[in-house]
Amino acid sequence: MSHRTPTTRSKGPAKAGAKAGPPVDDPRAVAAEPASRLIDQRIRDLGGWRGETLARMRALILEADPGMIEEWKWRGTPVWSHYGIVCTGETYAKVVKLTFARGARTPDPAGLFNASLEGNTRRAIDIHEGETVDAGAFKALVQAAAAQNGLAAKQPKAKAKPNEGKKGGKVVLLSGGNPQIAKADGDAPVQAYIAAMPGWKRAFGERLDAFIVRTVPNLRKAVKWNSPLYGIEGQGWFLGVHVFTHYVKLTFFRGTSLRPVPPGGTGKDARWIDIREGDALDEAQMAAWLRQAAALPGWLPGREQA
Repeated sequence: MSHRTPTTRSKGPAKAGAKAGPPVDDPRAVAAEPASRLIDQRIRDLGGWRGETLARMRALILEADPGMIEEWKWRGTPVWSHYGIVCTGETYAKVVKLTFARGARTPDPAGLFNASLEGNTRRAIDIHEGETVDAGAFKALVQAAAAQNGLAAKQPKAKAKPNEGKKGGKVVLLSGGNPQIAKADGDAPVQAYIAAMPGWKRAFGERLDAFIVRTVPNLRKAVKWNSPLYGIEGQGWFLGVHVFTHYVKLTFFRGTSLRPVPPGGTGKDARWIDIREGDALDEAQMAAWLRQAAALPGWLPGREQA
């Protein structure tokens, strides 16, 4: 499974016969290509030992953790994430650098980290021309780093202030603790909503969002009516999330067409499930529902649903 969050393509030498596209710094590249293709292009543009090294390390990262998400950030940096950033892949004239976001806390029995050793958070592996990294030890390192992210996602964040937002530094929590987030398209408003979810619901929201991203290709996000919506471009919305006092409601807008039908609701189309604190999410069933829902015509606000 791979779901990508593209950003602008970084500069690189064009190859003969390459298909023309938006200029490398054109914001249209954001919507034009997913992150996986931008990373593919980076590897092709680099060529030589740097391209080969980045390609090899990328393959090991994806082999180590099938749930890894590929992203493209900061105007041209490949990023691999699972419950947060695991590592980045930077390339310089004489080195390919893999920087682990929580490297200082990640067990490294093989001693692979050889750069950024002075920091309290990050650690890096610098790979020079002609050097190789032990594949087994590196995959174990990636798995350990992803596990560190998972632990952090499950722990309460004492310094976090979930009700902080843009207006006056606060996000208003409406009835039931539902965050009031301005209507907007994209991942950013969804992340703002998740960050403002109170108590245990925040960690659940982070895990749910990452799970949906890993499960559904070509995902579209937005916040409307103070609820995160997930959909497919041109097909409408298939899932909505809403916080209530004692639970989080996941509404499938075409729920009556799913098999099995989600248990909540009695209306014409929508069905839902309510997740309470301590509930274990049936990931296999949720993945099946998500894939079915994403393949159906979604809900289009203001349009009569057949």
